Amino acid sequence: MTNHWNDIQHADVIMILGSNAAENHPISFKYVNLAREKRGAKLINVDPRFTRTSATADKYARLRSGTDIAFIGGMINYALQQGRIQKDYVVNYTNAAFLVNPDFKGPADLDGVFSGLNGNKYDKATWSYQLDENGVPKKDTTLQDPNCVFQLLKRHYARYDMETVCKITGGDSKEYEEIYDLYTSTCSPEKSGTIMYAMGTTQHTYGSQNVRAFAVLQLLLGNIGVAGGGINALRGESNVQGSTDHAALFHILPGYLQAPKASQQTYQKYLEDNTPKNSDPKSVNWWGNYPKYATSLLKAWWRDVDPEKSYDYIGKYDDDVNYSTIPIIEQMASGKIKGLFCWGQNPAVGCPSTRLVRRALAKLDWLVAIDLWETETAAFWQPEAGVDPASIKTEVFLLPAAASMEKEGSISNSGRWAQWRWKATEPPGDARDDLYIMSELVHRVKHLYEKESGVFPEPILSLSWDYAKAGMDPSAHHPDPREVAKEINGFFLKDVVINGTAYKAGQMVPSFALLQADGSTCSGCWIYCNSVTDTENRLMRRDNSDPTGLGFYHNWAWCWPVNRRIIYNRASVDLNGKPWAKDKPVIWWDGLKKTWLGDVPDGGGAPGAVHPFIMVNHGHGQLFSPGMTDGPFPEHYEPLESQVPNLLSKQQESPVIARYDKAVQEKVCDPMLVEGAAACVFGSPDKDRFPIYCTTYRVTEHWQAGQMTRWLPWLGELVPHMFVEMSEELAKEKQIRNGEVVRITSIRNQEGILAHAMVTPRFKPFTVNGQTLHQVGMLWHFGYKGRVTGAIANDLTPLVGDANTMIPEYKAFLVNIEKVRR
Repeated sequence: MTNHWNDIQHADVIMILGSNAAENHPISFKYVNLAREKRGAKLINVDPRFTRTSATADKYARLRSGTDIAFIGGMINYALQQGRIQKDYVVNYTNAAFLVNPDFKGPADLDGVFSGLNGNKYDKATWSYQLDENGVPKKDTTLQDPNCVFQLLKRHYARYDMETVCKITGGDSKEYEEIYDLYTSTCSPEKSGTIMYAMGTTQHTYGSQNVRAFAVLQLLLGNIGVAGGGINALRGESNVQGSTDHAALFHILPGYLQAPKASQQTYQKYLEDNTPKNSDPKSVNWWGNYPKYATSLLKAWWRDVDPEKSYDYIGKYDDDVNYSTIPIIEQMASGKIKGLFCWGQNPAVGCPSTRLVRRALAKLDWLVAIDLWETETAAFWQPEAGVDPASIKTEVFLLPAAASMEKEGSISNSGRWAQWRWKATEPPGDARDDLYIMSELVHRVKHLYEKESGVFPEPILSLSWDYAKAGMDPSAHHPDPREVAKEINGFFLKDVVINGTAYKAGQMVPSFALLQADGSTCSGCWIYCNSVTDTENRLMRRDNSDPTGLGFYHNWAWCWPVNRRIIYNRASVDLNGKPWAKDKPVIWWDGLKKTWLGDVPDGGGAPGAVHPFIMVNHGHGQLFSPGMTDGPFPEHYEPLESQVPNLLSKQQESPVIARYDKAVQEKVCDPMLVEGAAACVFGSPDKDRFPIYCTTYRVTEHWQAGQMTRWLPWLGELVPHMFVEMSEELAKEKQIRNGEVVRITSIRNQEGILAHAMVTPRFKPFTVNGQTLHQVGMLWHFGYKGRVTGAIANDLTPLVGDANTMIPEYKAFLVNIEKVRR
């Protein structure tokens, strides 16, 4: 989240798209309702299905799954055509005035693609800015130059007229116009609009660009950095924010540092590639401090080793290879990955194309599953999974884990608030907490290296692992999470003097501004520096006073970075430091005291001294974003599987989506499929055989892949069966009655899965370019283990991903449904 949960109450208009927040994030609705009660805020919901969120909305409209960019693109076009933009904000705080390389061409010029396309990859040479003699982007603040970002944006989205948008989405033009008018009214400086989204936005082959479209809209309206604004992700797990902060993703190190690539064999090359340079004196270019944060991380892990050396200890991934979910499945299936630790994950249910996942698990030598109950992943070899156990070679270890209330540590919510959670009770039986399991592994592997030597022992033997509780033997295997928190914050490794202030070795580093590139500081995650001081762990704070009245609660827990509750808050004021919205000021400049008041300001200096978007090297919000893999502007493409052509261009799907390797398809696909291996994975289905759009979703009563809820009798009783929801019109066409058992098939699984039919008016047929199309929705919580069981929805989903993040496309694929004749 750019903002935080409490801040939703300050919005004037709230748009929920790609999320059923009332069902899946019900606590968020406390703040939605506060905004409506206190400010008279209006709620917009856009969804393929009429949901609990839709039932509470002031304005509701439908769209076909996978057409979010068409809908938002239409709103961007509406804002530009109607002059519904915050002009001063756009000119001064975004890159709207930047002049782009005149050789750049977009989909309006090239019928659906951007300049530089070479096969399934873009050469971004033309996605660059024109620079002056100092290397600073040239600008036209009148926004009239045909090569300025603003004019390119207008040209790009002029194609997204209302008629075309509604033909693509299947939506109603009157409803769309009312929503466009309402939401773009937040361009007034005293107003703000917030966007709440979730997996319905991201789980597409262009999920990243869906979010980018939100960013473009919010920047045009001046809704970033302000109270009641922002782009606010409703995460699928309560600690997803913490897990990404601390590098659960394959391509990053803690604090969003980049994972080293094979081409970066030296530490200096790594720093050079990842440290942005900028000549604009007003650009803070905060990532210019990259060497300080990377060096401090290496010193946290290997305190007695020079970073030039310890950098060699980190594995390097091949430049053109990614190691996200889909390629991991590929690597397991091909035998390259021999073993897998599966920690609080259930890929046999939660991954795409789960039949292929279970076959890939069978290629492993060993699997370690760490969870509260026996999951489908841990039991993939059992008869319930439809296999002969004697045919499985994989050795499976199931380690019982401690639940959240049975261990101590921190949790970071979507608003970036890191809060301490204390242990309430001991875990049952042999269950152990994650920190213990990790530490035990480290100590045992270290012992093996000490005893037997082995290949490349230095990274293990030199690893700093001193988290024992005070007074305990340093070699104790159960670390103290409070000691881990100290290392995450970081401390001085030697006595130093910085800016005239002396710091002693062992003293906590007060802020990441004081981390050093010379090896004198360590920090396990630089963005968490300032969370622990010499006298307190700020994550434990519980002072609920709020002097600002804006829900900042600066002394409740701690928020990265440096307890700033709204990021990019320098954009909430004009060039004189005065808040755009006087009744909800985030920060403001006190001219007498020569200081900022309110929230922790994003970047120092007096008003007008620095550009507000300090993490972007040129300091401006990016309407044009050359860092994206699949284009600097969001462009509508169809999902990989679609019944209709792309009505905007001849380019049907994104040309750079993350596809699966064909050689591996042939190894892991079902040999019984007559269509062949390629169709098994990608799905180029016969449209007559698989005519129905399908999406997956969640219910309040179950959680993720079900391992935490299907074992609980009360929750299991509330939703005991796998179901597929369909419209009354489709049910009539298929002669299906509510509650009957149906078979759902896709090109990847023609045997199909069984589910109960839930026939409701919440789905309605779509009319897309004159064609009637049906959509259904399935729960993805069920599997073959637990007190309640059911078919696995992801046995049907495609193995294809977003070009930037590689997140799989769970939300739009084609199926068929037939009643099971008994």
